[in-house]
Amino acid sequence: MQPVVIIGVGRLREKFFRDAAEEYKKRLSRYVKLDIIEVDDLPEDGGDMTKKKEGEMILSKIRPDDFVVANCIDGKQMDSVELSEFFREREMYGSRVVFVIGGSLGLSDEVIRRANKKLSMSKMTFPHQLFRVMLLEQIYRAQKILSGERYHK
Repeated sequence: MQPVVIIGVGRLREKFFRDAAEEYKKRLSRYVKLDIIEVDDLPEDGGDMTKKKEGEMILSKIRPDDFVVANCIDGKQMDSVELSEFFREREMYGSRVVFVIGGSLGLSDEVIRRANKKLSMSKMTFPHQLFRVMLLEQIYRAQKILSGERYHK
């Protein structure tokens, strides 16, 4: 099973986000070894210091051999089939695929520099709690495509 990690700033506070995330974690358990790591969402200090500290916490959870995907607006947009092809390619290497979701201020420059790939789901900005659920759904959809199973278009 392919190891997939999501590192997210902040916790899922609302029950509906927690329930949705749990449902996708359960569904994904057939396809990948999923680990979700939450780091503290720090109070905003006006910008750079908060982002830098959150970035340090994120980087402390990343291993040297991880393939890191930074989720950011200026990343590459992919459709679900392209995401499934990405997983197929990464599966050959055996290393963890780590998706990073920043907090309300985004990702630090250090995290973005560490990333092997930048991914964007949209040019729009989403709350990080909602984005985590969206990312889980897209990972699930990609795994169903890889397995040759039906998925809704």
